[in-house]
Amino acid sequence: MTYADIIVDISHEKVDRSFQYKVPEELQYKLQVGMVVTIPFGNGNHERKGYVIGLSDTPAFDTSRMKELTGICSSEETTEERLIALAVWMKKQYGSTMVQALKTVLPVREKVKAKEKRYIILNVSEEEAEKIAGKLESGRCKARARLVRALLEEKKLDYTKASKEFGMTASVLRPLADEGIVQVVQDEVYRMTVDGANIPHEELSILTEPQQEAFDQIQEEWKADPPRPVLIHGVTGSGKTQVYMKLIRQVIDEGKQVIVLVPEIALTYQTVRRFYGWFGEKVSVLNSRLSAGERYDQFKRAKRGEIQIMVGPRSALFTPFSNLGLIIIDEEHEQSYKSENSPRYHARETALYRAQMENARLVLGSATPSLEAYTKAKNGEFRLVKLKARFEDRPLPKVSVVDLREELREGNRSVLSRSLTNAIKNRLECGEQAILFLNRRGYAGFVSCRSCGEVLKCPHCDVALTEHNNGRLVCHYCGYEQPRVEKCPVCGSPYIGGFKAGTQQIEQVLHKNFPKARILRMDYDTTRAKGSYEKILSSFAAHAADILVGTQMIVKGHDFPDVTLVGALAADLSLNAADYRCAERTFQLLTQAVGRSGRGTKPGEAIIQSYHPDHYSIRTAAEQDYEAFYQEEMAYRMLMDYPPAAHMLSVLVSGENEELLEQGMDYLAKFVERIASRYRIHVIGPAYAAVGKVNDIYRKVLYLKHRDERILMDIKDKTEKYIELNSGFRRLYIQFDYT
Repeated sequence: MTYADIIVDISHEKVDRSFQYKVPEELQYKLQVGMVVTIPFGNGNHERKGYVIGLSDTPAFDTSRMKELTGICSSEETTEERLIALAVWMKKQYGSTMVQALKTVLPVREKVKAKEKRYIILNVSEEEAEKIAGKLESGRCKARARLVRALLEEKKLDYTKASKEFGMTASVLRPLADEGIVQVVQDEVYRMTVDGANIPHEELSILTEPQQEAFDQIQEEWKADPPRPVLIHGVTGSGKTQVYMKLIRQVIDEGKQVIVLVPEIALTYQTVRRFYGWFGEKVSVLNSRLSAGERYDQFKRAKRGEIQIMVGPRSALFTPFSNLGLIIIDEEHEQSYKSENSPRYHARETALYRAQMENARLVLGSATPSLEAYTKAKNGEFRLVKLKARFEDRPLPKVSVVDLREELREGNRSVLSRSLTNAIKNRLECGEQAILFLNRRGYAGFVSCRSCGEVLKCPHCDVALTEHNNGRLVCHYCGYEQPRVEKCPVCGSPYIGGFKAGTQQIEQVLHKNFPKARILRMDYDTTRAKGSYEKILSSFAAHAADILVGTQMIVKGHDFPDVTLVGALAADLSLNAADYRCAERTFQLLTQAVGRSGRGTKPGEAIIQSYHPDHYSIRTAAEQDYEAFYQEEMAYRMLMDYPPAAHMLSVLVSGENEELLEQGMDYLAKFVERIASRYRIHVIGPAYAAVGKVNDIYRKVLYLKHRDERILMDIKDKTEKYIELNSGFRRLYIQFDYT
């Protein structure tokens, strides 16, 4: 006898509970994990839909009390079944509960009602309607006559439109409906996320010779059995999007569907306009600003086969396409592809698994690939395709690096260097545009010297120490602490502390220095409202502003032909984050920022302001030399056993009771160290997380490093069982994360 473990309701997450059912003999060889089934549920044996998450030959309780599942939902086999199988993999891979994994891949739809629209239709023949209209007109029933005449011209009238244009009221409509002359019907309508009416149709342009060569290499790989994922490494402005479009055209011509992942909501404005221009109504878009109803409708359109292309951030990866042919991950290096909620999945790894499961192809693209993806390409796991030149051989921007220590020594205390100020003035005189970029994300209170550039770092982990309100400097990897310093330990300067400027202060400085300049600011505060991204970006694209100033969201993927100057105001902010990836993040951000300049016919310039102008991440970004950066950064990763040279698992634990958290982390650390000793795993911590307390919830983390990922997964599985067996952990929230 076979028994199925089934989750019935994923709309509530009280417990990660499954129910066991008997499998009828006729279904025993058909039923698989991931299938959608119907089951009797509750005292009244109401039929419900459930998700199979496990099969067993051993019953979990008395079989005389066990019910039998009633059938397999065959209509769900090509959509939800595969997504549930993906959720099963995510639970095992990332250590979440099954309910968390299912809620990630399946939208909870019970709370969302379909949107409906009312119409009036003619319920009699045209000949009969003509007679009725004439009779109504002679009987002075003018309003009813107008309605019938309108229905003779237009067979289906919008109810709201009829009310406004023909003065139709309920008293006008009711007699016609009672006599069966007209009928009121309701149609389900979709809440559309993009108004494509004003987007002109475009023909796909002919590929340039380098783009065609890249396309041909991908075609060659796709003929392999099985084809490897493809990584397109193309310099900024090389035309990766054009290659994507031709690949998409090929796949949809085969009758298959495409998912295109983009990293930020801000990217979707231009991306969606391009896709609508090329593919029209075959395209839909998702983003986190959509309402539950809008998301529900787009997933429904996908499931019904009414669209072929879904564009969106990482959640779009779970679009319920039944015949998926291609997944594209643009700007694959972006941090936003990593989920911060359980399961803490990475879109790149999850897309790879879904593509393999559904025999779809995977294409990744970036001017600054993640070290993980590029290492796989160098090892032959991915096919590497390069685009080495910009579109039409346009030159890369001229890049200069300004030493802010020198600016300070020469008396300039402004956030704008002298060369950047002169460059902005020149662009304003020429009627060209400039982008000024401040990367405040991730700096988290690091302490640096403005005189010599020295940053206080942990002596054990080689990451920046973080300043806390109690005056202590803390490492959030190993827990090392030291008192705050008043003078630089290298040069003795008193100018040591954190960076204080924000985008608002920079905007004020620009208004003061360039009173006639039109300035737009784009950051968290100015983009809270729905549609604000599109409004700001479209205004800048329409030349309604001369300078766009903002955080990292303004330097990713945008294409403004009149931007000939980019200024990176404080490159060191990301360089000194308390994160082993900070050099990689800095190189990527600066390279992407520089790449926004000179994308049209006019030559571009970029100015990078830094206290560490000789740091390899800043030097190679200025030279646009990814290979040189990769070699230096990988040497550091191999020395410190950081990914991708090794694998790292973090165990994140949080709770309201700090004492209980300390005790729980102590038990966890001892358990992990005991079982890890035989594998020579490097255990770091436990230490407080980068933000140690949020909304009165305390947070701590434990890190494990090893070169074999399978060993870390084995440790994770054993740790999960240990946590499950010990009731003391039930008041703590525990997450696993491969970083």
